[in-house]
Amino acid sequence: MSKQLHEDKGWNPYLAGALSGLVSVLSVWIAGQFLGASTTFVRSVGLLEQIISPERVAQMEYFIKTTPKIDWQWMFVVGIFIGALIAATTSKSFRWQGLPDLWQQRFGPESKNKRAVFAFFGGAIAMYGARLADG
Repeated sequence: MSKQLHEDKGWNPYLAGALSGLVSVLSVWIAGQFLGASTTFVRSVGLLEQIISPERVAQMEYFIKTTPKIDWQWMFVVGIFIGALIAATTSKSFRWQGLPDLWQQRFGPESKNKRAVFAFFGGAIAMYGARLADG
């Protein structure tokens, strides 16, 4: 492993896990909703498509049942981004990096295209599974 991986302090995983669990419990208790993110991506695309072709979105079966909108779940996804940025900057582990060190060690520093393909298909498979589970 590289020296950078050992210097990276990061947050205590037990604290981060406990805080995540607390947020999950509070979400159900206060909002009556379980945490989820996959629907937000579909709604975001619907919001963007409404700008281009609102009549097409109005005819889509999915959006007839679920109107594309900015709701608590959409704000939750934005909060994940902001929270991750805060966590990375406060732990002093934030850095711009095209390829993680572990990936570079395994596949070499010139494998950005390979990483992009793996990330795209991995994300597509994860999203498909989440949508199948109605998440």
